[in-house]
Amino acid sequence: MIRRRTALSVSAAALLAAAPVLTACGQTPHPGAAAVVGKERITVSELQSQVKDVREAQRAAQGEQLAANSARLSQDTLVRLIQYRIIEQAGADSGVSVTRRELQEQRARVERANGGAAAVTGRFLALGIAPDQIDRALSVDLVRAKLDNKLGAARTNELLMRTSDALRVDVNPRYGTWDAKRGTATPAREPWLRAATPDVPGAPLGPSGA
Repeated sequence: MIRRRTALSVSAAALLAAAPVLTACGQTPHPGAAAVVGKERITVSELQSQVKDVREAQRAAQGEQLAANSARLSQDTLVRLIQYRIIEQAGADSGVSVTRRELQEQRARVERANGGAAAVTGRFLALGIAPDQIDRALSVDLVRAKLDNKLGAARTNELLMRTSDALRVDVNPRYGTWDAKRGTATPAREPWLRAATPDVPGAPLGPSGA
């Protein structure tokens, strides 16, 4: 069984709370790509578009003060996009997916537990996730929770590392390099997406049994 937590844990929030391993490297970049994950390119224009959406939403919501604190936003966003793809691929390989109904129900639960849609949007925005990016964040969160439920946290971590290796993530040197085994720049007992996160009651489920 899995235990509910009162934090917006796993992929939705911890992707940004956990600093990525992105350091200078000598790899040859793929023209126009911020990163390549398997056969899929994360283009520089896609990355810039997502960052622009976040900054515009932040400015509209809270003004320049919040937007000015986003110096690492491009790097954090790229890592989040990479990790999304790794988790989604691991889920597909394990027969784990999220239906539209499950996603709608999850979003409704999170909104009920956190004072409504506007409050949830604000919390995600503070984490660098724009309003139109929330559904994917929650969907990936649910995939990760299902993997934990099916395999257990330790085996899920191993699966994510194997998937990352198999996809041969290649990051443009402009943004750094990818560490498939750690997934974050800071030491953690569960290195894949298990950093401390702000409290958001009713969010997706943690890995440990109760």
